[in-house]
Amino acid sequence: MKSFLKTAFVLFAICAAAAAVLAAVNQVTSPAIAEYEAGVVMSALNEVSGGYTIGENHDVQGNPHVSYYYDLLDNVGSSAGYLLGLVTSGYGGEMTVVASYFADGTLMAAKLVSDSETPGLGKKAENPSYMNKFLGRGAEGNPIPKAKSELSAVDSAAVSGASMTFGGLSRALSAGSEFVKTTLAGEAVPQAKRGDGK
Repeated sequence: MKSFLKTAFVLFAICAAAAAVLAAVNQVTSPAIAEYEAGVVMSALNEVSGGYTIGENHDVQGNPHVSYYYDLLDNVGSSAGYLLGLVTSGYGGEMTVVASYFADGTLMAAKLVSDSETPGLGKKAENPSYMNKFLGRGAEGNPIPKAKSELSAVDSAAVSGASMTFGGLSRALSAGSEFVKTTLAGEAVPQAKRGDGK
């Protein structure tokens, strides 16, 4: 019995020491990790901003796909569109995307920021060219494609084997376009009034 208690006490002490060390490591590394992740997101936002100035951040509550948005401003401070933080799911779980839109819902640019998709298949969505099939779409009469049948033969072949990744991105980008048109409509300069804008 004494041997059993001694073993239990030693195991408890080892677990307690390991938990204390992990807590200390987490306390030291958490700020650095958070700063790194914020830097990755900000870099992605700049990448898809289209050269416009990134304005004020707004949190979004109650939308399953849109978690925040930024105003995009032209060189005189007028609203030119929006940058959205989007969340969706693919084959490997949650994916986060940043995307820019003109006021009419047209997608300017998009970038996959984080994902757990299958290497060689869903991971193709990390390539900048992957988003080309969605660009310039989203305005009235030119919706973002939601099915492979709405793509060209070349684009359809490019998403073959990764239908869940395509579906997740399509849902998120389409939801972003609808959010701009229905929730933010009228706050930005209409697409017809844009110049080269920068």
